[in-house]
Amino acid sequence: MISVQEAKRLAKKNLSEKRYEHTLNVKKLAVELARRNGVDENKAALAAYLHDIAKELPKDRLLQILRENDIIANNALQRAPAVWHGIAAAILAQKEYGIEDEDVLSAIRCHTTGKPNMSKLDKIIYMADMASYERSYPEAESLRAHVLENLDRGTIEGLGMSIAWLKASGKNVDEYSLAAYAQQRQEYYGANN
Repeated sequence: MISVQEAKRLAKKNLSEKRYEHTLNVKKLAVELARRNGVDENKAALAAYLHDIAKELPKDRLLQILRENDIIANNALQRAPAVWHGIAAAILAQKEYGIEDEDVLSAIRCHTTGKPNMSKLDKIIYMADMASYERSYPEAESLRAHVLENLDRGTIEGLGMSIAWLKASGKNVDEYSLAAYAQQRQEYYGANN
């Protein structure tokens, strides 16, 4: 398995300057969230450095990775192309970089959509990506503050915002996002909400 430093070098080598800057910001927030929530900081850093490792690959390369690893990809081609890079990144992390830790692979895989039964690390990488320090959309700063204060409540807010943005722009909402949002709300607020 590669080290955190090797993952950082891979990110720098394979990503554009802007995407690498984003990755550094995701890592910074992920490690802070891990520290605050009792999660292994090295796992958070590793997942953060590799979460977008496939983001800038050409679409035909993403398709090739997903098709060659159909069982691992778990019907990824039926989902929106915008989520393929997370699934492909998890495949690359496992197949090419030797990462066997399912917690890290899961966090990379679901960083764009969330998923049902999210672990703390899944939530950390999802939210660190969505609220990373360079994000400048109007709600970014308050979302970052909320997730730093309470990971579960912040994740519900982040999933809800993402779903609302997709619906408002006329895009399909991934079924994993809808299921994650419903489950997180149920678990946090209980049956009455």
